[in-house]
Amino acid sequence: MVLSLFRAPKKAAVTLKAERSYEVAGRILPLRVMENPRATRLTLRIDAGGKGLRMTVPPGMPGREIERFLAKHEGWIETRIAKMPNQPKVRPGIRIPVRGVPHLVVHEPASRGTVRQENGAEGPRLIVYGDRPHLARRVSDFLKREARKDIELLVARHTATVGRRAKAIRLKDTKSRWGSCTSDGTLSFSWRIMMAPPPIIDYLVAHEVAHLIEMNHGPRFWKLCGELCPDTERCKAWLKRNGGALQAIDFA
Repeated sequence: MVLSLFRAPKKAAVTLKAERSYEVAGRILPLRVMENPRATRLTLRIDAGGKGLRMTVPPGMPGREIERFLAKHEGWIETRIAKMPNQPKVRPGIRIPVRGVPHLVVHEPASRGTVRQENGAEGPRLIVYGDRPHLARRVSDFLKREARKDIELLVARHTATVGRRAKAIRLKDTKSRWGSCTSDGTLSFSWRIMMAPPPIIDYLVAHEVAHLIEMNHGPRFWKLCGELCPDTERCKAWLKRNGGALQAIDFA
């Protein structure tokens, strides 16, 4: 989510100007101010899940101008931060979606560390074995493994349709995007997409595979994306509406 006075250039080297805390909408968030040699005006970005704020400013921008910009747009920031979910930390008793289905996290310390899915009396569960301090990491590792299985199958299906091969498939925990495709054909995906329903996962893979043919978001790209995933518009809207909540879950 970005607020800008003017459109900033897409690519430029940036340097850290300042980092501090900023209180807004009842939350204390980290605020990073970055100098960009190509920037002509101030740009403010709210990180995915409302985890922090980032400002891009022209070199030499006085601190008073930065403070004036923040004060002027405080209402805009508050409105959007207030709509974002808090950062639920992965712990026993919380429900984590797997392929869109909420699973109750249950800790079982008696056995060696792994994660198992099962259906209990209260519904689907994730049984997490091993020491308590490693529970959140084991849940994220489980999601990464499941994501790789699903995404590799979907990439194989969609690349066969378009007649192109992916050079590599990478899983990341990206904050500003769900996926990407490089010019050499490397596809990257956020493993958090494993928490979304299967049609959303399929849409994300179709979207990035379509970039193997069209490295843009023009009409031909969206036409191809729609051919690969006929439910593109609904899935895109779902991810825009719910993606922030998935990004906000704290696996640290």
